[in-house]
Amino acid sequence: MKAVLQRVAQASVVIAGDTTGQIGRGLLVLVCAERGDSEAQADRLLAKLLKLRIFADDAGKMNRSVQDLDAQGACGGLLIVSQFTLAADVSGGNRPSFTGAALPDEGRRLYDYFVAQARATHPQVATGQFAADMQVHLVNDGPVTIALRMEPSP
Repeated sequence: MKAVLQRVAQASVVIAGDTTGQIGRGLLVLVCAERGDSEAQADRLLAKLLKLRIFADDAGKMNRSVQDLDAQGACGGLLIVSQFTLAADVSGGNRPSFTGAALPDEGRRLYDYFVAQARATHPQVATGQFAADMQVHLVNDGPVTIALRMEPSP
């Protein structure tokens, strides 16, 4: 599975003029299931992004995760958005090929699994809508943007 994480001051998803998900400070997670991906990869991806220390501590160092954003124990939000275009292959020309993306039913299943696991382990989770035409609004904080990829376990 692939994901692009953006540390945000705020983010939202709008579908057909309606805001369907929004967060304040936290992570915008653009996630893509690829062919052959599994729940185990989704679990590892979620565990990694929840513990990734990319938020500033009191000394201004990147030393806090989305789960421990401030000294008062408040965690940040997660806005999880499906984005199959992260599987784009542009090695063969100028038009991207998406053959590496999971088939739609499998992509939806893994996205729904990832969201369910996130909701089971993190108190603030908002989402986009799988396969919808979405407008994602964000204020990238930093900016901090990190690409993650979880390979199958050996």
